[in-house]
Amino acid sequence: MGFANGIRKQAKKIAIGERRTSAWEDTLTTATEEMPQAPAHRVQKDALDVSMAWAMIGIFAILGLAVLYQMSLILIPITLAVVVGMILGMAAEKLSKLGVPRVTVAIILSSAVALVIFFVVSSLSGPLTTLTNEAPAFIERTINRIMPYLEQIRWLRITPASLQSGPISINALLENTGNVLHVVTTNLTPALVQALIFFAALLLFLSGRVNLRKTIILTFRTRQQRLTAIRVISSVERVLGFYFATASVIYAALGVVMAMIAWAGGLSAPALWGFFAFLSSFIPYLGITMMTFSIAVAGILTHNGIIIGLLPAAAFFIVHLVMENLVFPAVMGRRLEINPFIVFVAIIFWTWMWGAVGAMLALPLSLIVMTIVDELFIEEKVLPQLPK
Repeated sequence: MGFANGIRKQAKKIAIGERRTSAWEDTLTTATEEMPQAPAHRVQKDALDVSMAWAMIGIFAILGLAVLYQMSLILIPITLAVVVGMILGMAAEKLSKLGVPRVTVAIILSSAVALVIFFVVSSLSGPLTTLTNEAPAFIERTINRIMPYLEQIRWLRITPASLQSGPISINALLENTGNVLHVVTTNLTPALVQALIFFAALLLFLSGRVNLRKTIILTFRTRQQRLTAIRVISSVERVLGFYFATASVIYAALGVVMAMIAWAGGLSAPALWGFFAFLSSFIPYLGITMMTFSIAVAGILTHNGIIIGLLPAAAFFIVHLVMENLVFPAVMGRRLEINPFIVFVAIIFWTWMWGAVGAMLALPLSLIVMTIVDELFIEEKVLPQLPK
């Protein structure tokens, strides 16, 4: 029997080919290779058993959604920390191979994330403060510019007198602006709490990621289940790391192009427009839509002619279209392609569930689910070589 197992392993090795693995994967795979395989057996179930099983799944799904919604204050920063930690998994693995202790790796990567966030907030604080101080004048200029177009739409029945009193008057708009600022100030404390939870969870996740993976893998009893768990965890980290490393470079180039378009188009704060273009690109469909609309409004308010005002928005939309449909697929290939409808539904769902953070988490969560499904149904494609 041992001789036959050896022949089967060698044949699989020759047919599938070699691939590079990490130290923790080699150790766990070597231990699980020697485990006996569980006997295969099928249990006959009638229609009632199947219906009860699906009913239980539906009940647990509804309860899970309720938990996700009610515990959003805690789950949002923890989920974000886990996703960011898995994205940084490749970097953590390389630093560990260089002999850097795991705790030191966690401190280095967490500090790098904190420095990037601090730099971004510091860079945006000046332009955003200026924009807040000039909000009344900006609203007044906006109304004066769009009033001639609104008067041409007769069914709206909007005249200059409508802006002197009523719900759309300047005073009402300024009052609503104050209410928005009050809401932002009120939510500042929960945001700080979530930030602290995020950094603490990220630090602990990066420092204990190897032990956590071993614990998850060893919870499975059979050899095949452990091998599948090893393969799934490794694939998820590789996919997330490769995807977001490549996307960050491409979208950073898009942000630079957007800053140049804003400067050439006469828009104020070109660097701010470039950063918003970079950030919004990580939210498929909704990000490009909101960004193009914002640029179009800013262009119309900046220039006298509508055509000239819409040129920056048109230029950004074309550049984004080329990068998203030509450059990105050429670099990433088709192995990470996701159904656009599934991505759109995921964005809508997570935006409804967790707001703006949920919209940014929709794509990485979709990638995680896609990778898990691909690895669980791996018998339908070529198997990668697992070490002996």
